[in-house]
Amino acid sequence: MKCRGVEDGCIDRRTAMAGLVATAGWAWAGPAAAETGVTDTRIKVGQSAVFTGPAKDFGVDYKAGIALYFDKVNKTGGVLGRTLELVSHDDAYDPKKTAENTTKLIDEDKVFALIGYVATGNLIAAMPIAEKAGVPMFAPLVGTTSFRTNHNRYLFHVRASYEAELRKIVGHLATLGIHNIAVIYQNSAFGKSNLDTCLQIAQGLKVKVVESVPMEIAATDAKAQVASLTKAQPGAVVMIMAGKMVEVFLRDYRAGGGASPLYTISVGITDAPGSAQRLNGGIEGLVTASIVPSPQASRLPIVADYRKDRVDAGEKIDSYTMLEGYIAARVFVEGLKRAGKALTREGFIKAMEDMGTTKIGDFPLQYGPGNHNGSNFVDLEMYTRTGSLRR
Repeated sequence: MKCRGVEDGCIDRRTAMAGLVATAGWAWAGPAAAETGVTDTRIKVGQSAVFTGPAKDFGVDYKAGIALYFDKVNKTGGVLGRTLELVSHDDAYDPKKTAENTTKLIDEDKVFALIGYVATGNLIAAMPIAEKAGVPMFAPLVGTTSFRTNHNRYLFHVRASYEAELRKIVGHLATLGIHNIAVIYQNSAFGKSNLDTCLQIAQGLKVKVVESVPMEIAATDAKAQVASLTKAQPGAVVMIMAGKMVEVFLRDYRAGGGASPLYTISVGITDAPGSAQRLNGGIEGLVTASIVPSPQASRLPIVADYRKDRVDAGEKIDSYTMLEGYIAARVFVEGLKRAGKALTREGFIKAMEDMGTTKIGDFPLQYGPGNHNGSNFVDLEMYTRTGSLRR
């Protein structure tokens, strides 16, 4: 009997073979491909930051804080059984190098997410690359306003904005009856954008900016800037700059007889005891905005945890920037845990947005579908001669 097909209750050879191939293909397709940077045992995370040059303390300390918490998590079983691997590349504060590093981290290192970038111009260079690839960018050490007002679903902040810091500083000066100020700012995207923010805040609070002076990050002399500021006779000087240039300015300001009180945003000083020693106590009286609690405030649970983990790890670095990195890492890990075992980038983003109003330790945060800004915590503290802080 000649078989004509299924209508006769039989299948010809060609049909049978096709069915076997299709069945085999289905049977051996295996599980869906895992998310990039994620295996059954590991989550790979990337960082580009400044580890050399005048601003290196920011990158070195920030990385140390992130690594401190990652190491603790790894020693206690990881994140739902997966260890965290941090891949870091030096960009030397150069936005072009940051872009190159970001491409390498995504295309070659195959990271799940990016964390701990440093500086406004560098984030400007990296963000389009991360966004195009659909890679989350977490907790850059950047407080520039535009990154918060222009919502990006791949970018999550932890620290408060520079706008919040400047509003705290200028508002405080206004309550003291100081209505004319001067600004010295870093001649970079970071400095210029935040000068504009400061001018807007001052105008709204009816505080006049009588002088604004730029300074190069690699400057070794600030006598010309000091002369311009002194001539303007402001009631206070607000500093929008970061790294070793801050010490250069403080040295020449004190030597030149500058009398107006000095205020700085949080990234002004990283190594306060070192700065105090190098300036022979010249840091005394400088008021800083702080976006995390004091690393010495052991009464606070988040700081107590940080200090214990530092001792356990034998870590010598101890700074506000390191504590900020430690807190950022804790928030990141919390997001990973909430995303669950079947970890994907989209799942992580949703888990962060679903976090709502919460506290990590006792550090307040708020996230949502339209709010990736994290913390609004800002305090003002004054440096003593030795570099310690007091309110």
